[in-house]
Amino acid sequence: MAEMNLKKLLATMEPRLHPDVYVFACVPTEMAWSEYPDAWMAFREREGTTLVLERNLAESYGLDASFPSRMITLEAHSALAAVGFLAAVTGCLAELGVPVNPVSAYFHDHLFVPESQAERAMAALRSLMRHHRADAE
Repeated sequence: MAEMNLKKLLATMEPRLHPDVYVFACVPTEMAWSEYPDAWMAFREREGTTLVLERNLAESYGLDASFPSRMITLEAHSALAAVGFLAAVTGCLAELGVPVNPVSAYFHDHLFVPESQAERAMAALRSLMRHHRADAE
C-alpha cells in the first residue's frame, strides 16, 4: 500500500542508483512513442515531448540530448498525494548544490542527478534515510 507518512517515507526510501546514464531530449509530439519506444519517460508539452532515455539510445537515434544523469530510484512506495517527501529529498540535495530532476511515477519517485554527482547524491540520501530511521527508533 502506498505510504503517506513523511517520516516513514524518509526512513524507508532505500535509494537505488541505476548503472546507466540517461539524457533528456525533446522531439515533436507526434513522433514520441512511435519513433522512440525505448524511452523511459515521455512528457508532452506545448513545444514538444520531452523524452528521458539511455544516452546510448539517444546517440543511436541521433537526438540532441542534454543533462547526462544517473537515475536514483527511491524504493519506498510513496503515495502520489504524500506531502513533503520530494521537498525533503530535493532540499537535502540542494544543500549540497546537486541539481535534480525528480519524476514521480505510480509506485516510486525517481531522481535524475548529474552523472558526476551521483555517488555524492547517494551518500546524502543514505544519510538522510539513516537520520530518519534513528528518529523512528
